Amino acid sequence: MGTNRIFVNLRRSAKFAAALWLLLAFLVWNVVFDRIVVLAGRRYAFAAGMAAREGRGYLLINDWMRPAVARGVRVATISALAVAAVGVIAVALATRMDRGRNGGTR
Repeated sequence: MGTNRIFVNLRRSAKFAAALWLLLAFLVWNVVFDRIVVLAGRRYAFAAGMAAREGRGYLLINDWMRPAVARGVRVATISALAVAAVGVIAVALATRMDRGRNGGTR
């Protein structure tokens, strides 16, 4: 009975660890996306200010932000997928190693 309880706890802890890795991947996605969009906004504000100062035509924010949002989604998704993949693989390997070390079966 005690051994079964240990394996149930291990399965729960592995699921919890995987959930934490997925949460981290979600946070990474948000941080990367936000950073890319904020930097694009700053670049636009600087370029628009310079254009106004030099008497050039008005710069449309849409021309600057649409590509930034697309790039942000792409880079953030790749980053989050990498974090999630590393985390899930690490949890799977740790679970397998722990089962092998304890001589447990499924």
